[in-house]
Formats: sequence, structure tokens, C-alpha cells
Amino acid sequence: MDRFSDRRIIVTGAGSGIGQATVHRLLHEGGSVVACDVSASGLAGTTAEAEQVGAGDRLTTAVLDISDEAAVASTVDAAVARLGGLDVLVNAAAIQRCAHTHEHTLDDWNTILAVNLTGTFLMTRRALPALCDSGRGVVVNFTSTSATFAHPYMSAYAASKGGILAFTHCLALEYAHRGLRAINIQPGGVSTALALSTLDKMPQDYDLGLWAKQTPILRQADGSVLGEPAHVASVIAMAASDDGAFITGTEIRIDGGAHA
Repeated sequence: MDRFSDRRIIVTGAGSGIGQATVHRLLHEGGSVVACDVSASGLAGTTAEAEQVGAGDRLTTAVLDISDEAAVASTVDAAVARLGGLDVLVNAAAIQRCAHTHEHTLDDWNTILAVNLTGTFLMTRRALPALCDSGRGVVVNFTSTSATFAHPYMSAYAASKGGILAFTHCLALEYAHRGLRAINIQPGGVSTALALSTLDKMPQDYDLGLWAKQTPILRQADGSVLGEPAHVASVIAMAASDDGAFITGTEIRIDGGAHA
């Protein structure tokens, strides 16, 4: 497939996990991508993999803290100028910290919301004029299954994702007349560095039994429980392409049936 041969794309969280897998999938389908991440080493890995498959000429990287308003403005503007416009924004960047809610520090709460929720807003706000000028702009946001299903010890993270869910619905309605589509992706049970480190972040006396509902019911060919970032990236590619032309203002859950 070559669904993105004429598409200009920004992806955040592009140095690892689902963001990185999305960059490679959209490059594979012909897209031109500006990949952003707070980690320079992560972006170097993204670039190396793109160069191995001959797609390095369509990839540009930018080290970016999406919670920094001025940095977002300069990075998005530079990306739009380099690409000659913008068709797709994928807001995959996120952080996660865990605690008993009554022990959650205000600093952690504010930091999580600043990156996950405010960062998504800042990236989207700056990109909206170019996306609307495209006439076929797409915003892909990440709400996680925590936006609609209980995730214990993750109240700040869940609150940030719930905010993104509502924000995305507002975008979909407000800008539909400009040809913009806005979609929520809800991954769960996917093998990423963030997900695999979740239990390591739990408070010392956490109850593992509270996580029983988060387990995927599907198994991979090798018997493993967790899905792969590439599984999510393939759905993003569908939703952001013309194959998803009638999808907006909704959620697509990718969790192996954990919440069936």
C-alpha cells in the first residue's frame, strides 16, 4: 500500500513504542514525516531504522518537550515549512507515574497533565491552521483504555487521557466543516516501554488483583499476551488515510479484547 505518498505528517513520542512504530508504518506507506520526541537517542534509533529500509530521506527529527509552548510553536512551524504543509498530526507522546491517589504529589499530577493533556493541546492548536488548509487534515490522539475503564493507582494519567478524549470530540465537531477529522486511539495491553514498566511504578503495597480486567484475551502466535506497537500503528495508518475518511469524533480501542 502507498496511502501516504502525498501526505505530510508530524508524529510525537516518535522515539519509542507506538509513536516510533507509527513513524515507520507511515514511512513504509510513502509518507513524509517529522518525528518529535524528548529523547535524542530515541530519535536516533528511529532514524537508523528508517535509513536501513531506504526511507531516511523522507524523515526529519526534532527533539521536543511538548509541554513547552514556545518550543512547540517553533518546532511545528519549522515542520510545516519543511513539509510544505501538514495533513496528519499524531499525538503519541505521553508519560506515566503511579501512586495511591491520596499520596499523589501535586508536582506529579501537574507534570503528567502538562505533558499528556496540555502537550496534546499545544501541538494541536499550533498545527490546526495548516491541517485545515490541507482540506483533509487528521488529528490522531491517544486516550488509552484508562480514559473509559478504571486503572488503579493511575488517577493523574487517567485524568489526562479522559481530558484528551473530550478534547478530541470537540475538535471533530468544531472543525468538521474544514474537512478535519479527529480520532481517539485507545491502546491497552501493548508491549511498550511505558506499559511494561507500569508495575514497577506501583506503590509498594499495591493490589495486583485490581488489574485482572486489564489482561488481553487474545494471544499472539508465540503465545505472548501483549500486543505489539505495530498492531496499533497499522490501525492509525488506516484511520489517518482515505480508508478512514468517514471516521471522526470517535474512539478505536486496540486492547486484545481486555475490555470485551
